[in-house]
Amino acid sequence: MEKISIIVPCYNEEESLPLFYQEMEKVRENDFHDVEMEYIFVDDGSKDSTLKEIKKLKEHDSKVKYISFSRNFGKESAMLAGLESSSGDYVTLMDADLQDPPSLLRKMYDIIKNEDYDCVGTRRVTRKGEPPIRSFFARIFYKLINKMSDVEMVDGARDYRLMTRQMVDAIISMREYNRYSKGIFSFVGFKTKWLEYENIQRVAGETKWSFWKLFKYAIEGITAFSTVPLILSSIIGLLFCLISFLLIVIIIIKTLMYGDPTSGWPSLVCIIFLVSGVQLFSLGIIGQYLSKTYLEVKRRQKYIVKETNVNKK
Repeated sequence: MEKISIIVPCYNEEESLPLFYQEMEKVRENDFHDVEMEYIFVDDGSKDSTLKEIKKLKEHDSKVKYISFSRNFGKESAMLAGLESSSGDYVTLMDADLQDPPSLLRKMYDIIKNEDYDCVGTRRVTRKGEPPIRSFFARIFYKLINKMSDVEMVDGARDYRLMTRQMVDAIISMREYNRYSKGIFSFVGFKTKWLEYENIQRVAGETKWSFWKLFKYAIEGITAFSTVPLILSSIIGLLFCLISFLLIVIIIIKTLMYGDPTSGWPSLVCIIFLVSGVQLFSLGIIGQYLSKTYLEVKRRQKYIVKETNVNKK
């Protein structure tokens, strides 16, 4: 009998977990008589009773496994820990808040089995319920990164996807410290089919993704899969050098021909501020790439497990 590993990153999800488990068990009992399942809940350093709720589930269900981090390492690390600990022939990533509909899982499994796909991913076709400003910047981000990067990032794509063991092993083999999974999923390739659905609100709790966190995550994605910002900073620097050279020539000619001395210190101050701003902006871009290189070179652990009942393969 084939096996599906269900990986659920959790951060302060004590209210959502029982609801998620109940819904998944309904799907398993109704749609998966021919498939074995395991749940891998990854407690990402939660500050509430998330781990206690997971252990309650474990007491009544031997399919439930858990990994608890020593602190909050972020969703990327939680997903990686789950992937590394999974043993299924197929692996799926799901959020505990039920924004990833469990009802789609059987359809995803059937597509992989019958239509020669390595992965079935999901994408939202609407962002109903999100703040308009957040939706606007999300669309802008996907347009920018797809123009900058060699790998395609699908607008509205979720982490919720069902993957074959071969694809999962390829993802695990990507050992970078600064992980951006949406980019890694695309980078490793493999044949993927997308299922579309309308946005679903959380069943309980509050979102952990503030605008600032999403902004930092977007910067992570751009720097991880594109060097275009470095090229742009070089082009801007060259452009300002050419403009400065032309202005110097104009001023010299004007002075020699008309005897007009240079004047206007306010405009000079504005130009200095403008050029200084461009320099600082370019240095900031370079600094982002240097910081990522620095973190990669240190080769720190991506996460530290405090407690688990998963036997490593």
